[in-house]
Amino acid sequence: MIRKEQANYKVSEALNGIEMVDAHYQKQTFSKHVHEGYTIGVIEQGAQRFFRSGENHIADENSIILVNTDDVHTGEAASEGGWHYRAIYPTPEHFALISNDLIGGSSLIPYFRDSVIHDKRIASQLRLIMNQIEEGASVLLVETLIYSTLLALATKHGHTQELPKDIGVNSNKLRLAKELLDAHPEIDVSLEVLATIAGCSKYHFIRQFGKSFNISPHAYQIQVRLIKAKQLLKAGVSIADVSHDCGFHDQSHFTRHFKKALGTTPRQFQLQAISYKN
Repeated sequence: MIRKEQANYKVSEALNGIEMVDAHYQKQTFSKHVHEGYTIGVIEQGAQRFFRSGENHIADENSIILVNTDDVHTGEAASEGGWHYRAIYPTPEHFALISNDLIGGSSLIPYFRDSVIHDKRIASQLRLIMNQIEEGASVLLVETLIYSTLLALATKHGHTQELPKDIGVNSNKLRLAKELLDAHPEIDVSLEVLATIAGCSKYHFIRQFGKSFNISPHAYQIQVRLIKAKQLLKAGVSIADVSHDCGFHDQSHFTRHFKKALGTTPRQFQLQAISYKN
């Protein structure tokens, strides 16, 4: 039986900090959201249904879920009783660091076209990494395991991805608008400002932003606010201050979005992150 809704986050000191989660869900439904890093998870029990890259996917027991940085995705149970999964969240910088150390460049940063893969060897390696993080293994051991596993995953299953070219709006200008949201998530920026940066009408900006990034500008702004909120929570900033500093209307508004995207409350996340660091 899957335990009731529970998500335990830990942060390893390996590679200057890498997150992992051990989660059990029965009724949790994740709305469309993004992460600042990749999601690489193993389904330990049950099955999960999720949207990614324009399609719905089902990951069953022992399969590996792959979600790229900035991939808009959802999540819900696809089996009676829910699902249990464990995942790590390496960032593009982690892949770049490994690539630079091993081959002297950043060409290793991957794009995973497949949302679900079945690879027993890599699944075993991922489980070993997460077991060692949970047991408090040395940074040296965890980093050694991560290096070999991410290298194998990127070279065997990774590809490259570019912003779609035929979007009707200059792709560089569209990226500039997105980068403004990334850099200043707390600002209540207007649609007019973003459309002006992209050099198109407000209506056209909404359509082309959604077409290119698979999420509306407003929904994307919520996600980058949550990314900033996680960083502040890890640093020990009070939840009330985090809510204000990240541009949410109030603390309840912040908590609602946080739990909807991450499956846990800001307070629970902060307590787990800080206790692990100490």
